[in-house]
Amino acid sequence: MELSAGIQASLAGRYASALFDLAGEAGTVTAVESDLERLEAALGESDDLRALIRNPEISRGQLANVMAGLGAHLGLSDLTKSFLGVLANNRRVSALPGMIRAFAMIAAAQRGEVQAEVASAHPLSSDQIATLETKLRAREGRTVKLKSHVDPDLLGGLVVTIGSQRIDSSIRTRLNSLAQAMKSA
Repeated sequence: MELSAGIQASLAGRYASALFDLAGEAGTVTAVESDLERLEAALGESDDLRALIRNPEISRGQLANVMAGLGAHLGLSDLTKSFLGVLANNRRVSALPGMIRAFAMIAAAQRGEVQAEVASAHPLSSDQIATLETKLRAREGRTVKLKSHVDPDLLGGLVVTIGSQRIDSSIRTRLNSLAQAMKSA
């Protein structure tokens, strides 16, 4: 599998690559990917957890205990729990969100998929997501795994990010472009 140099060069990418290799050897890539999705959801839901993983005053031992408890609470696989323990001991838990994204990108690339994120001003319906996935699949020539989130600052429209490409059709961007054009005229 060929990875982009950006993923391989980053700290998060190196840890994610190592985890992917271990999961591949154990035949648990799908389980680890599911574990990481649960971790990502937990981080998204808890301001306290996000603050805790970034707090430099928490000792390695305390962080290891928290990660072990979190792994048990979420029912994570042994490999993922061990990975969290290594992160705690190496004081790298603060980079966990980036590692989760990098692992998802590596796993998607292995399956021949591409990850895409879409931001919208309002929640998208399942029909809208399916239509967007179909259009992106036709554009990219491969399966697109779409994650969506709401960004009320957009006012309307969508911002789609596929790898390093960004397709911005938001009203906010259009208004800013119009304002710049009026200033130039």
